[in-house]
Amino acid sequence: MSEIWVPLALTLKVALWATAINLVLGVAIAFGLSRWRSHAREVVDSILTLPLVLPPTVLGYYLLVLLGRRGVFGAWLDRLGVELVFTWQGAVIASTLVAFPLVQKAARAAFEAVDPQLESAARVLGLTETAVFFRVSLPLAARGITAGALLAFARALGEFGATLMIAGNLPGRTQTLSVAIYAAVQSGDDVTAGVMVAVTSVTCVIALLLAGWLAPDHLRRSRP
Repeated sequence: MSEIWVPLALTLKVALWATAINLVLGVAIAFGLSRWRSHAREVVDSILTLPLVLPPTVLGYYLLVLLGRRGVFGAWLDRLGVELVFTWQGAVIASTLVAFPLVQKAARAAFEAVDPQLESAARVLGLTETAVFFRVSLPLAARGITAGALLAFARALGEFGATLMIAGNLPGRTQTLSVAIYAAVQSGDDVTAGVMVAVTSVTCVIALLLAGWLAPDHLRRSRP
């Protein structure tokens, strides 16, 4: 059973790390975009959404160009003794990049749905901009952000192409569940592949159901 539980544990670790990073970066960038009044805003948003439409192997290639030993940042990291290619940390970066738009899009929509009058009232009461964000804007947008985070978690669970490019397929080290399924199918181990497919499918369905329940549109429809 280790051929199932080891990649499952690694996949969960990678997906949780990717989701946590995306929550911080996605919420910060989404809040900035939701309050930024400029024609360039949609251009920036389109660039940030590219991981949703680009093939994962293309994203993996970009990561290799940037983080490989001869890459733009990879050579500098190598001098510092930091290696990201063929490591689980590289898998985290790949999953973070692929899943980022799901958090950013959901968080931006949630922030734009916050009533600006409530934020203005908080400022009139003497709250600083930081306090307004943490005490008004963020709590009101929390459900939408959480829904996006669950979608990003499900996406990170199933990430394959970019992960294989940057992290490889090293059993026990970088072999996530999706990569392990591919390896099992290639080796003819249909039983192991079937069990891993079932585990992945159930986990993703649960995440999607929770995300759907937390979505703001669903909440509005369910209210009397």
